[in-house]
Amino acid sequence: MHGFKQSRWAPWALSALLLAVLIGVWALATRPENKAVSVDAEYAALVGNAAASGSKTPLPTPWDVGSKLIEHLSDPFYDKGTNDKGIGIQLAYSIARVLAGYSLAALLAIPLGFVIGMSPLLYKALDPFIQILKPVSPLAWMPLALYTIKDSSTSAIFVIFVCSIWPMLVNTAFGVASVRRDWLNVARTLEIGALRTAFTVILPAAAPTIMTGMRISIGIAWLVIVAAEMLVGGTGIGYFVWNEWNNLSIANIVSAILFIGLIGMLLDNLLARLARAVAYRE
Repeated sequence: MHGFKQSRWAPWALSALLLAVLIGVWALATRPENKAVSVDAEYAALVGNAAASGSKTPLPTPWDVGSKLIEHLSDPFYDKGTNDKGIGIQLAYSIARVLAGYSLAALLAIPLGFVIGMSPLLYKALDPFIQILKPVSPLAWMPLALYTIKDSSTSAIFVIFVCSIWPMLVNTAFGVASVRRDWLNVARTLEIGALRTAFTVILPAAAPTIMTGMRISIGIAWLVIVAAEMLVGGTGIGYFVWNEWNNLSIANIVSAILFIGLIGMLLDNLLARLARAVAYRE
């Protein structure tokens, strides 16, 4: 029993130790140095004379970031105008856009991938198109989306749709095409109809692979939304990061990075739990 508890908590203890070491190194690296140095005038104007001269580090200390985190968490949903909204509101806009584009992609990719996977002819015919479009950076679609849609928020959702669709489509088609022939032959022997076979045999067998594609897609979507919001502006965590860079608030940028990472981890864990729920053991 003691050995079980030790092995269970050992990873958490090691993670805490690594975090303490990281914070210690960070604190040492951002320790101010009181010495006069010659600096470029443009750099001094960008980061501030004190930081540029070495009397104050241009990077925030752990305590600076900690105070900003407490400040954000104390009132995350305040709204004082266009460029002054709480971190909770900015994250909510980003999550809403990601879920909208992701859901639209799932509604198209999973049924289409199902059909492609069940038809070897369609699989081979559409594969060249998929292979050409899949490597295209989602942000490459942004100018076209802005030109045709003429709405920045909808354009961001479209970009999320584009980046989310390919992993789900490819994994669904592969999962359906990889279902064991023996199971399909048994269904035919029992004279089970095509629709019932699809839902009772093929879908359960392909579900783990489909969920893997969905998990990959949500990770890509959360990565892309930050860059997309930097381009389109307005609201969202990406815009928040860009706006804080314009304000030279590096502590706020680091705080936003931590929030972005936490939300990404939560989304991934949610899909991972769903993937384990549909997994099966032979």
